[in-house]
Amino acid sequence: MAETRKGEVTMKGNPIDLVGPRLQPGDPAPDFSCVDTNLGAVSLKDSGGKVRLFSVVPSLDTPVCSIQTKRFSDEVNALGDKVAAFTVSLDLPFAMKRFCADNKIENIVNLSDAHDHSFGEHYGVLISGLPIPLLARAIFVVDAKDKLTHVEIVPEIATEPNYDAALTALKSAAGA
Repeated sequence: MAETRKGEVTMKGNPIDLVGPRLQPGDPAPDFSCVDTNLGAVSLKDSGGKVRLFSVVPSLDTPVCSIQTKRFSDEVNALGDKVAAFTVSLDLPFAMKRFCADNKIENIVNLSDAHDHSFGEHYGVLISGLPIPLLARAIFVVDAKDKLTHVEIVPEIATEPNYDAALTALKSAAGA
């Protein structure tokens, strides 16, 4: 059973427990098994070959998650094919596909961790103790050799991540 980190973050001021390890830059990126919007299985190796941004959100259908996803979509456009960007949540693939179509987001791959929560557990962002499972808001930058170069688990889930730090790490890892 994965470790539980008590009160690691807050949600609207209330302490929330997270399941999984506390990853740090320099750690190897853990493997995972998610599903894309075409119901295809995606693992770490399937996402590889270039620098990757994993933007983790509780649900695309909430205001802050929507802002975060749109912001990263806008920002990664400038990096072209040097990077791959992913949004990871426990939303179902159908809802993710609808969100991106409605918001004209075409450069971020959506990954649903709804099947077995392996991304959430392996990256230490699965929220424990809620009536439904959710992922904590987080950003992970993984280099082409599958090493974490940036990790941010946002301390208050209802707030936006540090975009500048994530984008600086992404550009640095991509040599941009």
